[in-house]
Amino acid sequence: MSGNPSLVIAIDGPAASGKSTVAKRLASELGIVFVSSGGMYRAFTWWVLENGVDPARTGDVEALLEKTEFQCGEQDNIGTIAVNGQLLSREQLANEAVNGGVSLVAAIPSVRSRLVDEQRAYAKERGVVMEGRDIGSVVFPDTSNKFYIDASPEVREQRRRAEGIDDSIAARDKMDSNRKASPLVIPEDATVVDSSDLSIEEVVEKVKKSLVS
Repeated sequence: MSGNPSLVIAIDGPAASGKSTVAKRLASELGIVFVSSGGMYRAFTWWVLENGVDPARTGDVEALLEKTEFQCGEQDNIGTIAVNGQLLSREQLANEAVNGGVSLVAAIPSVRSRLVDEQRAYAKERGVVMEGRDIGSVVFPDTSNKFYIDASPEVREQRRRAEGIDDSIAARDKMDSNRKASPLVIPEDATVVDSSDLSIEEVVEKVKKSLVS
């Protein structure tokens, strides 16, 4: 299964569930590309803020989107996203302002539609492990490999603080689950893994044992 260019593994779950770490480790072990869909939304949110646009003003965000180009690439088997030619650092993608605005930007239907197109195009010529909140339900609904990684709110709060990120898990969950455009859901045919009491290695093994070639 390693290196299979047609293999698309969709991993969804709420914030701080461990899905990003699991997806990255899984991609490395399988020799395919890890892609964070959340990184794409964060990159565009950073661009929105950089241009002085209020994330709550949907019309202004959509106007900027029409003038924005995304460049998807990869480095060391990890997907990269540049906005109008600017590749952003982890620090830029995770700063406080982006944390506060990304759910607003990601809830805009036209933003999601555009980035879903980018995500699908990215996976056409390469095998990917892509993680996010609508990967199995919207981006790749036909893939046989759908996983939903979850954890208790308490565990996720602890993980978030350990990363130095001080945002509200409850608020993020409510916004992500109740938005009209591609809300966070558990795909009907997804394998659900609760990571609350499992190590990353244990979660990865559970996923690998459930993969369909």
